[in-house]
Amino acid sequence: MKSVQTTKTGKNFTAVNVGKLSEIKDYVLPLGDIQIPGKVFVGQALGTTGSELSFQSFAPGQDGGFLHTHKTHEELYFILKGEGLYQVDGENISVSEGSIIRVAPEGRRAIKNTGTEEMLMLCVQYKGNAFTADDAADGEILSDELKW
Repeated sequence: MKSVQTTKTGKNFTAVNVGKLSEIKDYVLPLGDIQIPGKVFVGQALGTTGSELSFQSFAPGQDGGFLHTHKTHEELYFILKGEGLYQVDGENISVSEGSIIRVAPEGRRAIKNTGTEEMLMLCVQYKGNAFTADDAADGEILSDELKW
């Protein structure tokens, strides 16, 4: 089974590699009594403290298997390849490469590949309603010289 490889760590960072995006389909996520083919979570390997992220591959005709909601987590879904339908609260939204969908925690969601080729998705999950106006100004530009 494929696994996420840690490539470098330091005091303030972790770098990992999931392999070629065309090989995401080779991952299997064990989830209790079921196994989800083509899905890998990356947050634990990265040591993220404010979000979770996952890649998932869907074969033609494959769907996510179930509707789901979250208690507090909002999600962003990025379609990286392919095409399909994303369902939120009973509404179907056509998606394709470049589509991004935000879903509030209570949104009833599911996804399906309706195309003839693999569909690849990146999902970023984070606590909803947590970003404030102060967070928008959180970045700080440093005067240090870049050294490549």
